[in-house]
Amino acid sequence: MNFTQIKETCLYVSDLEQTERFYNGLLGLPVIGRVAGRHVFFRAGSSVLLCFIAEQTRTDTHLPPHYGSGQSHLAFEVPPDEYEHAKAEIIRKGIEIIHEEPWGERFKSFYFHDSDGHVLEIVPAGMWGGNVE
Repeated sequence: MNFTQIKETCLYVSDLEQTERFYNGLLGLPVIGRVAGRHVFFRAGSSVLLCFIAEQTRTDTHLPPHYGSGQSHLAFEVPPDEYEHAKAEIIRKGIEIIHEEPWGERFKSFYFHDSDGHVLEIVPAGMWGGNVE
């Protein structure tokens, strides 16, 4: 097998409107799908962020049931020369940065919470040995 990327990432959330205000309103991710009371989907580069109300997916009969609870983590990648700008934008929008971590000599990343307490991270491209755009 030759996987090229993780295409979708899923978070379970408590309030779809609150989630949309955070990811679309504050982070600027375009909404690409929405079903009231069930989910809202966002585009993040070539990836998709799926945000579901867990109980709605737990009882699915068309697709395999899936659901979860608890705090999750995901990282968004930015071009290296936009890292500091991304950090400044997060601060400007009133989102608290909870930690910044140096990764060796060349890289660092920062962490913050979304509206459901999930831990989000901003990383510069190339941090994990991938291509730097």
